[in-house]
Amino acid sequence: MKKREIANTEDIMELVNSFYDKVKADDVIGFIFNDVAKVDWSRHLPVMYDFWGSLLLGSGSYGRNVMDPHFKLNKLIPLEPVFFERWLQLFEATVNERFTGEKATQAISRARSIKGIMSFKMDQINHPEKGTDKNIPLVNPGHQQ
Repeated sequence: MKKREIANTEDIMELVNSFYDKVKADDVIGFIFNDVAKVDWSRHLPVMYDFWGSLLLGSGSYGRNVMDPHFKLNKLIPLEPVFFERWLQLFEATVNERFTGEKATQAISRARSIKGIMSFKMDQINHPEKGTDKNIPLVNPGHQQ
């Protein structure tokens, strides 16, 4: 398969569809989507097209709260760091198999950021006894909290 740039909605759809094909079949996180969340793929995939299209193409078509569904899902099953790590591995593999260039690099960078934020927030909820990690930098360095 020849790699190409992420340049349009069709590329976003290919990325999202290929990625979620991996997710659905995955031994580590597939059950979360298939059995716990019972994802309605006909509804979820277009939302993900909008999400990634907004991030990578500036489409502005995604206007939802990205964290809310994950907070709700976390009440059904604790979303542990290992799950986010696997999500990122599958995402990076999908991008690297199919795409190249600036937008592909940006997609991986954004996915790493998403993984970090979601994993951190869920870990705080699921393991409050850990307290705040003092090694996490301030979001706006230079300002005191």
